[in-house]
Amino acid sequence: MPDDPAVLVTRDDADPAVALLTLNRPARYNALTVELKSALLAAVEELAKADDVRALVLTGAGKAFCVGQDLVEHAEALRTEPSTAFDTVTEHYNPIVAGLTALPFPVVAAINGPCVGAGLGFALACDLRIAAAGLKFATAFTGIGLTADSGLSASLAHAVGVSRATELLLLGEPFTAEDAQAWGLVRAVVPADEVLSTATDLARRLAAGPTKAYAEVKQAVRLGAVAKLPEVLAAEGAAQARLAVTADHAGAVEAFLAKRRPTFEGR
Repeated sequence: MPDDPAVLVTRDDADPAVALLTLNRPARYNALTVELKSALLAAVEELAKADDVRALVLTGAGKAFCVGQDLVEHAEALRTEPSTAFDTVTEHYNPIVAGLTALPFPVVAAINGPCVGAGLGFALACDLRIAAAGLKFATAFTGIGLTADSGLSASLAHAVGVSRATELLLLGEPFTAEDAQAWGLVRAVVPADEVLSTATDLARRLAAGPTKAYAEVKQAVRLGAVAKLPEVLAAEGAAQARLAVTADHAGAVEAFLAKRRPTFEGR
């Protein structure tokens, strides 16, 4: 329906600490219009401020996760305002990816169908990924005379290595969920009708964990991928000092000594 929201933000019935963020243009395979990108960015910014969210699942409505930029809208922008047609990179794509990676809790991508271009960039901005069996991924940028955006030149290289990332970006050849799993890009490949439930189960597991520690892990891995060892060691030390005074750490140590399972409250 035309009046349907471009994105949906809901909570898991079994665990309200798990949020579900759904790209909601199923008739267009969740192709990214300005409306959808703006709504997604606003949703990510709101979730970052939500003190009762401990994990997030990102998915797409219908049969696709996200097929990237809506080229119908993009073609119109090129015809009418070519000088500003790519402002969307700095106004939408960059802050969406930065926002997803900076969320202070784990993010699981439930990749339910085709995942292309910026959609792949969004999936790789998540911390863990569950993919539907047989689905196709693609970078697609060079097929329309462009280079990567949405952080893919870094995130894809970190995920699959520089050589394979270069091949995937240069040739734009599709690859399957099974390829992605073999390369370590996705955690699991499951039947399409199990993707969301599997991703949600994983998010529930993470939501029950030490979310402050998870937030530090996310930052540490991003830094560790690009920084020199002395900077990494210093950052790790600072992070451990911050976590040392959390209730979660103290409680987990006492639980270990008492030989019982720890309970984490994210504080």
